[in-house]
Amino acid sequence: MPRYLNPEILARAEALGMKARQLVEGLRVGDHKSPYKGFSVEFVQHREYVPGDDIRHIDWKSYGRSDRYTIKQYEQETNFICHLVVDASNSMRYGSGRTNKLEYAKLLTASLAYMIIRQRDTVSLRVFNTGWVAELPASSQLGHINTITHTLEDTQPRDRTTIGPLLDEVADRVSRRGIVCLISDCLEDLEPTLAGLRHLRFRGHEVILFHILHNDEVKFPLDGNIRFIGLEGFEELMTRPHLLRPAYLRIVKKYLKEIQRGCDGSGVDYVQMMTNRPLGPALAEYLVRRLQVGRR
Repeated sequence: MPRYLNPEILARAEALGMKARQLVEGLRVGDHKSPYKGFSVEFVQHREYVPGDDIRHIDWKSYGRSDRYTIKQYEQETNFICHLVVDASNSMRYGSGRTNKLEYAKLLTASLAYMIIRQRDTVSLRVFNTGWVAELPASSQLGHINTITHTLEDTQPRDRTTIGPLLDEVADRVSRRGIVCLISDCLEDLEPTLAGLRHLRFRGHEVILFHILHNDEVKFPLDGNIRFIGLEGFEELMTRPHLLRPAYLRIVKKYLKEIQRGCDGSGVDYVQMMTNRPLGPALAEYLVRRLQVGRR
């Protein structure tokens, strides 16, 4: 199995799945509500048959006229496109082994891509730092999972974080309403990031922020004389952490409250992901919460 595809995590995620909560605009027959108006049996459009489509939806009268297989598509029978937007800036280097933020983000990205494609929906991938590092077009083919995992394997942390303008670019470029998942530590000025998230919501997308954080960043459990090295261009600082801890924790608490409030106010799903917690239970907990909200 390709790297970043953990069978235990995938089994949990696939069992729960991810349904679009909002109206989405799909490209083929699927399981999610379409923005087109009318009854659930109302015909919307034809499109070409592709292998894997349910043959019950083939329009045989159209085939008799054109000698081409076409599918009848109805309201409430459309797939969604999930756009995975992944931070590969230098700040994502923090941590070691399984607690490394970028490795955790890659594992989450691959797991989401696998789950969504296996449920016959569509995934695109964009990796960024100051600009786009890699961009993979949307696909629902199983082979796309391998392409995504290979791209993640080749991704190395570089440069600084630029989120807001790149989210604006996604909002302007992606015309079909779908789901956008931002996977990042969000270590840059908060307002441009929140503005970019609001722009995506304004365009009608469902937006999920998976906020990747290391325990050191939140709890600051450091002691002794430590040299802090800025990962994105800041100067080195030699200090004793216990002297900084009270002020640092106040700032972090304020920051986390602001990002939570900003997401809540814009209708963005905020999901805090701590790298010291195994991804399987953390992702399953979120997917269960989605299912519970969807049933209300």
